[in-house]
Amino acid sequence: MSDVLIGADALRHWLQGPQAPVVLDCRARLGDPEAGARLWHHGHVPASRHLDLDRDLASPAGVRGRHPLPEPGTFAATLRRLGVGPGRAVVVYDDMGGQLAAARAWWMLAQWAGHPQVRVLDGGLPAWREAGGSLVEGEEAGIEPSDWAPTFDDGTWVEADEVFSSRAMKLDARSRARFRGESEPVDALAGHIPGARCRPSADNLDERGRFKSSAALREALPEASEVISYCGSGVTACHNILACAVAGLPLPRLYVGSWSEWIRDPARSIATGD
Repeated sequence: MSDVLIGADALRHWLQGPQAPVVLDCRARLGDPEAGARLWHHGHVPASRHLDLDRDLASPAGVRGRHPLPEPGTFAATLRRLGVGPGRAVVVYDDMGGQLAAARAWWMLAQWAGHPQVRVLDGGLPAWREAGGSLVEGEEAGIEPSDWAPTFDDGTWVEADEVFSSRAMKLDARSRARFRGESEPVDALAGHIPGARCRPSADNLDERGRFKSSAALREALPEASEVISYCGSGVTACHNILACAVAGLPLPRLYVGSWSEWIRDPARSIATGD
């Protein structure tokens, strides 16, 4: 899993070669479903294609949480529309160090759908601009659809009942204030799943918004034999899974519904504090 990241300079050179990857722009803003498409139209990495958090990487919010997985067939159709197939590498990016949607896209492509060559642009769009990368505006034509029919691995994620009964370590990617129940800007109830450990996704990045070294991540991340990663709605939780991949650790499974689903059942306990 050591090749899950790619630097901006390496991506610039790769895009100029004969076997350029499919690049997917995953920028998003929670609470503004139109933001991703708007940001893409205003300027994106040349030849990149927009992959929408709310429309492509999730199904509508409901009893399963704010960002439940789309139906496998629906996601497979999205990948075909974007020209994604196993014979061509994919690079995903956002503008938040991968924390918001790029890591979710990586997890859905590489872990759930089984694509063999998916990388996250380390540092995202800010790193691309810092490296002298240009941006283009508006629509880009010429996408050739693929015929890929991925086989989805549902063993990479868990349902709420398994979280409730499992002895696996639960790793919460939200901020410490949300974990402790001191504030909750998004969901109806504050706190965390009992027994969980707080590991904010922001802790995976350095001051420049790049991933910390493999050694630093390996020292900080849990080495438990079984880990379940969760957050508010199964998005930033993927950043902790990606960090484990960078560190060369076993990958946690994702609790997709996460806190936004957990709190819908009053029979599920809620903890506060550390």
